[in-house]
Amino acid sequence: MNAEQQAVTVLGLGSMGSALAAALLDRGHPTTVWNRSPDKARPLVERGARLAATPQEAVAASSLTIACVLDYEVLYTVLDAAVGDLDGTTLVNLTSGSPEQAHEAVKWARSCGVDYLDGAIMTTPPGVGDPAMMFLYSGSRQVFETHRPTLAALGDPLYLGTDPGLASLYDAALLGLMWSTMTGWLHGTALVGAEGTPAGDFTPVATRWLTAVAGFLTTYAPQVDAGRYPGDDATVDVQIAAIDHLIHAAAARGIDNALPELLKAGMQKAGAAGHGQDSYASLIEVLRPPTKD
Repeated sequence: MNAEQQAVTVLGLGSMGSALAAALLDRGHPTTVWNRSPDKARPLVERGARLAATPQEAVAASSLTIACVLDYEVLYTVLDAAVGDLDGTTLVNLTSGSPEQAHEAVKWARSCGVDYLDGAIMTTPPGVGDPAMMFLYSGSRQVFETHRPTLAALGDPLYLGTDPGLASLYDAALLGLMWSTMTGWLHGTALVGAEGTPAGDFTPVATRWLTAVAGFLTTYAPQVDAGRYPGDDATVDVQIAAIDHLIHAAAARGIDNALPELLKAGMQKAGAAGHGQDSYASLIEVLRPPTKD
């Protein structure tokens, strides 16, 4: 197969689905599109996409189908209408969902004779097509390797393993990291902004600091895996004292302190569990479920 010219079908033309189809067209892939509202396909058709009238026609047009619809219920509704044309095809599902839904989708795909790969998109629509943006995949390694050159048209394809739920699990974990980081930045921006500092001045310093924080994660990861947390850099007790300075400074300037108070509560819980003299990584012990005897 010449991956540069592989025909692809895209089901779902919301903002993300349209971006996926556009990236494939940009890379020269013959692209068939389908959407419940055909009007959304007009810009893609003007760029060379073929509009299918039905899901059956769309699936029959290509051996590889990429789906990006509202949810798994919609996915099944759309594809059940084309079930007779699915046997022998490949489905890469980029619909957001849970790991449990990914496992159920594999069972459904097998019952239809479909080769299935689950995925997660780690960017917003404007980032689709950028090779720096991550697209996570899990499930069949054979499907991933076969279609990897085509998937690279969308972004950097990262294979996580054979468990089909891993892409969704990573997606949820990474979104949690994003929201925590962005909210922390916004809290800091509000704090320095109370003294007249623009966000544009604070942010270059904040992003430089995040580079150092990334180094902390690299240091702490082996501690988490080993279950040993030497407090030779900064202990939990030291962090509790430090966050009190943040809480005081923010309160004095009328800044909402829900986030730092939540963080302090986690540190105090770790301290009460005997990790006061351990590194910050020891908070994992109060975050994950207790081990069963």
